[in-house]
Amino acid sequence: MSAKLKVLWASCVALIVGVVIGASLFERAVSSSRGVTRSSGGERIVMISHGQAADPYWNIVRNGALEAARQLGVRLEYRAPETFDMIRMAELIASATNQRPAGMIVTIPDAEALGPSIQAAVRAGIPVVSINSGSDVASGLGSMIHVGQDEYQTGKRVGERLRQSGAKKVACVNHEVGNTALDARCKGLDDGFEGPSVVLPTSNDYQEIKSKIAAALAGDRAIDALVTLSAPLAGDPAVEAAREAGRPMMVASFDLSPGFLEALSRGEASFAVDPQAFLQGYLGTVFVTNQIRYGLIPANALIESGPRFVTRAEAAKVLELSKKAIR
Repeated sequence: MSAKLKVLWASCVALIVGVVIGASLFERAVSSSRGVTRSSGGERIVMISHGQAADPYWNIVRNGALEAARQLGVRLEYRAPETFDMIRMAELIASATNQRPAGMIVTIPDAEALGPSIQAAVRAGIPVVSINSGSDVASGLGSMIHVGQDEYQTGKRVGERLRQSGAKKVACVNHEVGNTALDARCKGLDDGFEGPSVVLPTSNDYQEIKSKIAAALAGDRAIDALVTLSAPLAGDPAVEAAREAGRPMMVASFDLSPGFLEALSRGEASFAVDPQAFLQGYLGTVFVTNQIRYGLIPANALIESGPRFVTRAEAAKVLELSKKAIR
């Protein structure tokens, strides 16, 4: 190569490098002026729920969150107390706050017990998004947005649906009395039904749920409708108890499970209320990540993931997704 060509080649290389560097500096300047911080990904987000991942419902929530984390390139950690324990859940939130994650996703089944720890996370500068329970208190505790359903209004719609279907007396089977979201479901059910209703408190043990329902049906033959608040935990024993009662009985449930969807397909259950748990985990992760990276969050206080009513006509299709922990 001649000396003249070498000089020309060097000049071209210098020009290209200068353009690239200049473009990069310009982009950074524009981003800075707009208050935008570019992220390299890999942010750590902690999700703390009152439900365990081993619970089929919460496995769906967790799957939705993990799918969003995979797509967005963030690291998601799922934590929950071993049982429905608000003291332990508050401790988990406090511990996560001390570890300074980039963002936090929480459920709020008891605002009084969890409020101080959630507010402490917010004061520490951690973006907090809430999902599932707590739609009525989330914004007051500092949650930027809540993804779930209005549990009272959903319960009211269930009550109205049963009344219109001809039910005369309904029992609300509550496996976690004290969980404000579940209590709101029963209260909404009572108000929407506008007729005789009772709350049947149980644990989340299959045999206890079945035996308590059986005893209630045997002791009060006026009960002709059952509503459980979790298909995976209480839906199946309710269907079994209703079958063994040997009289016409409407059975409905919040949430979905393969067993309850199969009961719908057989005509042994009336309908299920789908809160779209996958979307709760998925959108919660999407929203907190966008807030971390770009300062973006929807203006709505509540993004309603549900309810969607599933009847016998849709049961078979939904069942396939339920087996994959999506619905």
